[in-house]
Amino acid sequence: MAVAVEVAVGDLDGVRVARAGGATRVELSAALELGGLTPSLALVEAAVAAAGDLGVHVLLRPRPGSFVHSADDVALVLRDAELALAAGAAGLVVGPVLADGTVDVAALQRFRAAAGDRDLTFHRAFDGCADLKRAVADLVTCGVTRVLTSGGAAGAHAGADRIRRTVEAAAGRLGVMAGGGVRPDALPALLAATGVRDVHLSARTPDEPDRGFGPRSRTDPSIVAAAVRAVTPRTSAG
Repeated sequence: MAVAVEVAVGDLDGVRVARAGGATRVELSAALELGGLTPSLALVEAAVAAAGDLGVHVLLRPRPGSFVHSADDVALVLRDAELALAAGAAGLVVGPVLADGTVDVAALQRFRAAAGDRDLTFHRAFDGCADLKRAVADLVTCGVTRVLTSGGAAGAHAGADRIRRTVEAAAGRLGVMAGGGVRPDALPALLAATGVRDVHLSARTPDEPDRGFGPRSRTDPSIVAAAVRAVTPRTSAG
């Protein structure tokens, strides 16, 4: 089975770089430096147009801070979901949790219904769920397509053991995508240690320093290409 490579992007250049580099899909958001926020409808429309057959999965996170959703947050996510899907998004990325660290099943069921037949990814809010098996069971019950996880660590390489246990708990009922500080050179070892067939990285490099309004980074073609090469099986000639 081929390994899918998802690239987190925040602009049209990132979409184009990911497509040219052979990525499987992009996760589109704004404010990547905050972990990602819901992108504008204009950006979603333009990204879909630029993506070609590259799937655009839209992050729906209406504000920074915790992933505990208020009634207003849920309403905003549902409306943004409607707009993103109408604009051609191939999937949605969400992560509602409750204050006790469990999955917000009620909100997630509404998001699943809104997604219809499109992919629904649960993002790294999953890493805050202490009971891994219960969280996986909740995601499966709600019909989530895949979960993004760093294994509860600062990066996926350090969290490989928990990622492996997530794969085991999912037992093929839910895709598990390793992400967070992913390094292309260490991808073969990460795949071997965890059993994942789906990886996520930002592939970004600094572009402009912070001059009082925040730094700027860009999607680096060499990092995207290196990640794709790292997960592509080599074939011997002759």
